[in-house]
Amino acid sequence: MRLTFIRHGETKGNLEGRYVGRTDEPLCDKGRENLLARKARGEYPPEPQMVFVSPLQRCRQSAEIIYPNAEPFPVSEFVECDFGDFEMKNYDELSGDPAYQEWIDSGGTAPFPNGESMDQVKTRVLRGFYRALEQMGGKDACFVVHGGTIMAILSIIVGGEFYERRLANGECVTVHVSVPNRKCL
Repeated sequence: MRLTFIRHGETKGNLEGRYVGRTDEPLCDKGRENLLARKARGEYPPEPQMVFVSPLQRCRQSAEIIYPNAEPFPVSEFVECDFGDFEMKNYDELSGDPAYQEWIDSGGTAPFPNGESMDQVKTRVLRGFYRALEQMGGKDACFVVHGGTIMAILSIIVGGEFYERRLANGECVTVHVSVPNRKCL
């Protein structure tokens, strides 16, 4: 199967360098324009057989721009990481916060204060990914989701470190995978 992962377009919070997790922020004008430009340049594969999205509007809006004729399938487990106390804050606002420094010193593996840990994100996202695989039945698919969602899935199915799989807004990556025996899921 061919699986394409596309990170949603920019939001105002993304442009300001904020930790935009569970906040249901829409795409900004620049985000829409960048997605349309990438699409015009042929950066996205043609209309896939299935499109899965996070239920948050920035992902749904991105999928609509990239694949206007596709019916998106929302997967609740694909929401972005719960950044807890860091939600909608940027580096400047968090600089000097001991909890933020502790998170930085952990290499991003410590749980966000009042939020999720990397392991919790991976567990949740993979649960949704396996459900999506069941729905796909061997068809090619596209996932228009969040950066954290993509990093969680790719770090497991492709391997490597979580943060090695970071994509810019609107960027995509395609992988080819064999579906394991259903009993393995």
